[in-house]
Amino acid sequence: MPRILISGASGLIGAALIAALEKRGDEVYRLVRREPRNVQEIRWDPMQVIPPQLVSGFEVCLHLSGETVAGRWTEGKKRSIRDSRVVSTRNLAIALTQADKPPQTFLCASAIGYYGNRGDELLTEDSPSGRGFLAELSREWEASTQPPAQAGIRVANLRTGIVLSRNGGALKQMLLPFRLGIGGRIGNGRQWFSWIHIDDLVAAVLYIIERSASPGQLIRGPVNMVSPNPVTNAAFTKALASALKRPALIPVPSTALKLLFGEFANEGLLSSARVVPQKLSEGGFVFRYPEVAAALRDFLQQLQR
Repeated sequence: MPRILISGASGLIGAALIAALEKRGDEVYRLVRREPRNVQEIRWDPMQVIPPQLVSGFEVCLHLSGETVAGRWTEGKKRSIRDSRVVSTRNLAIALTQADKPPQTFLCASAIGYYGNRGDELLTEDSPSGRGFLAELSREWEASTQPPAQAGIRVANLRTGIVLSRNGGALKQMLLPFRLGIGGRIGNGRQWFSWIHIDDLVAAVLYIIERSASPGQLIRGPVNMVSPNPVTNAAFTKALASALKRPALIPVPSTALKLLFGEFANEGLLSSARVVPQKLSEGGFVFRYPEVAAALRDFLQQLQR
């Protein structure tokens, strides 16, 4: 029974992963910032030096915590976004390398924001980083995981796209306006939308963890956690409207988004990243929901149960 340590346990991805890990019998411990409620919760302060004994004795460490990037970016907001990722990762990474019993595997969240705004270019894990705050942030974030990698711990940087889940995230925010018939594309709709079904994301993380027992099949370094079939924003909008049997006639003008969200609109809503999961596909991972229409139908069926 593997012992797994996870941060960001209460988040959308963390909660889904814990449920799957515990279902298969893994012993899961959570890093929390409040007073622990049971023996499987470990209190930490991600902004401070972490005692190595706190993170010793686990086969796998999953680091998923980080402040949301959504919203208007003030200088203070950008600093908080960066520190919650880069500083926390650096502190955790150093503690792992100094632990008496370090993990075999360290999986750390990252984002496809690494690639920046790239138009129609097809992006794999080998593609260079782009420009902008999110690209710079992602580069620093991933660089912070180097100490464990240099110490011989297998490190995977999970470059996650837009996660589709009925329990939160982008899809939940879109459902109400589309159900009311007032949904529509964002800007010109030509920007690429790289997405993944939450079930496929969880399955892919488990797949990467399981490879630790097969040296010839190790997946390490950057891993694009996205569906093999990205779609444009216009195509996604059409698929969601079709699944809901509603029109999608009211586009959201890019000028309005820029006025409302400033820099975040350009990098988070109007940016185009056509990302494919080359490492997962070459590693033999099979997506349950490779097409967006099937993924959306599944969510709507869940909501009707």
